[in-house]
Amino acid sequence: MPAFKTKSQFKTSEKNFLKVAETAQKRKFIIDFDSTFTQVEGLDELARIALKGAPNQTETVKAIKDLTDQGMSGEISFSEALSKRLALLSANKTHIEELISFLKGKISKSFARNEVFFEHYADDVIILSSGFKDFIVPVATELGVKEENIYANTFEFDNDGNITGADQSNPLAGNGGKIKLVESLNLDAEIHVIGDGFTDYEIKASGLGHFFYAFTENVARPGVMEKADHVVKSLDEFLWLNHLPRSQSYPKSRIKVLLLENVHQAAVKAFEDEGFDVEFHKGAIGEADLCEMIKGVSIIGIRSKTNITPKVLENADKLIAIGAFCIGTNQIDLEGCTERGIAVFNAPYSNTRSVVELAIGEIIMLIRKIPSNSERMHKGIWNKSAKNAYEIRGKKLGLIGYGHIGMQLSVVAEALGMEVYFYDAVDRMPIGNAIKCKSMEEVFNTVDVVSLHIDGRPENKKLIGKKEFDQMKDGAIFLNLARGFVVEIPALVDALKSGKLAGAGVDVFPKEPRTNDDPFESELMGLENVILSPHVGGSTEEAQEMIGHYVPERLLEYINNGSTTGSVNLPEVQLPLLTDSHRLLHIHKNVPGIMAKINTIFAKHNINVRGQYLKTNETVGYVIVDVAISYTPEFLEELREIPETIKFRKLF
Repeated sequence: MPAFKTKSQFKTSEKNFLKVAETAQKRKFIIDFDSTFTQVEGLDELARIALKGAPNQTETVKAIKDLTDQGMSGEISFSEALSKRLALLSANKTHIEELISFLKGKISKSFARNEVFFEHYADDVIILSSGFKDFIVPVATELGVKEENIYANTFEFDNDGNITGADQSNPLAGNGGKIKLVESLNLDAEIHVIGDGFTDYEIKASGLGHFFYAFTENVARPGVMEKADHVVKSLDEFLWLNHLPRSQSYPKSRIKVLLLENVHQAAVKAFEDEGFDVEFHKGAIGEADLCEMIKGVSIIGIRSKTNITPKVLENADKLIAIGAFCIGTNQIDLEGCTERGIAVFNAPYSNTRSVVELAIGEIIMLIRKIPSNSERMHKGIWNKSAKNAYEIRGKKLGLIGYGHIGMQLSVVAEALGMEVYFYDAVDRMPIGNAIKCKSMEEVFNTVDVVSLHIDGRPENKKLIGKKEFDQMKDGAIFLNLARGFVVEIPALVDALKSGKLAGAGVDVFPKEPRTNDDPFESELMGLENVILSPHVGGSTEEAQEMIGHYVPERLLEYINNGSTTGSVNLPEVQLPLLTDSHRLLHIHKNVPGIMAKINTIFAKHNINVRGQYLKTNETVGYVIVDVAISYTPEFLEELREIPETIKFRKLF
């Protein structure tokens, strides 16, 4: 949830935002460097750089990392870990410059986006590290940390610039070094320690620190986490807990994302990069289990086999948005989502090309009778013959459904020499030389190949049965790459067995296995010249990657900015970026008088409106208001308490 993008934006809101901080006891923030301020351990990376190309690089770097982990988790003493690591290092001053450049690109993401905190508390932020000033100072000062507030070890070098060890006069080079250093500072303040290692916890344990926060954005050490007053997954979470200036109104590390059905890893990365708490499962989840799993979840991503039912929604206590990583949304209770103000997004175009290519491939294979001949070949039967094998050039293709997939299939089929006829319940303009028909029957009576590309709305259930197959030409080819329940399977089986149809390609079924470990059963199994595929029409690497990018982009736009572009159930609003304001998002029942109530509250509290956006559909209204930052909690509560309110959020 974005907030202050520039320093000037922070300054305009500073007075209101820091009320708590200004009245609080004087605080000092002691922050570790390795794996806290940065995503990595400096010495480990220095070893990787210094040993580049060496025959023992992998083994030595691993040994150094193992020693780092042992020291950080408290398995061995810090001084032992440090001396052993330095003995293995074999590094030079020239390697440090390369390390500094590398570390500047590895500042922890939550630190990098909270530069305003370091600016405002420059006098109170202390970097305390068992690492080395030689590379810490140039990196930490990038975010405004004062050099005089950075305490760390220093390297010793020989005449050739090779690292020979650490300055042993520095207390940080020995056991209990952080405790000794903090003790020497005589800090008269409430001490908050943030770090990932056991030596950070020791400051609190010694009585010198008041609170210890185990920082887990980069590494989670169970032994350290169990000692912490708080486990924080990001700096945002620490700042939120302590009412400090931050870049997010609510820490994303506390927003849970549940991704199911093996959605592409690009989606996982998109949410993790934003700092969300992501839980990933390869399989679909049944209703009973999902009712438990969805508690506390703000965003859920599914494909076609997980059903978001009314019962699931009853248990979705924090759900804000659903991402369908597929074209259809019939597996989601859209009406229930709308009633609860839950935005639903899908990927209507991302796998279009993949489905089209599968359709073309199956048409060619079936019209040439390749599936049945391939089966015979596997049994040792050679059946070389041109009988009943045809080219697709000059054949007539009939499309039931002329949406994005139907249109693109039309274009590709024409390029291969086919004539295209189509029927759609919606009046569509033909592309190329395609011919629009007045009914499905007209299509069936005319074409050599029928391909279904219709959506999953309830009225399409069992759309194709015995009557429709009887209307098709003798020897026609039939494809269903759309929805399983739109075809009566027994009628299709009869049409194939009787010879009415010469072949079929089926990718979707009325009942499908929930996971790859479950068995598949169908009356279509074993039939001549039938291609069965496991719902893979859109399952190409390219399509899944596109969906893995597209759906999270829509979800993140909504969560971060309030935009509903691409939502299938909420009014679509494309919003500008939020600047120098707070954004209030109000979803409400679409009944007369709501805007009057909202504006009355704004007038009552003398709120300066900097931008207002409203869109409605037949069910709900969605109003977004950008306001000046000087408002009271009472004002927000009155907006929430409007009787017709469905969901209310605040962004800054």
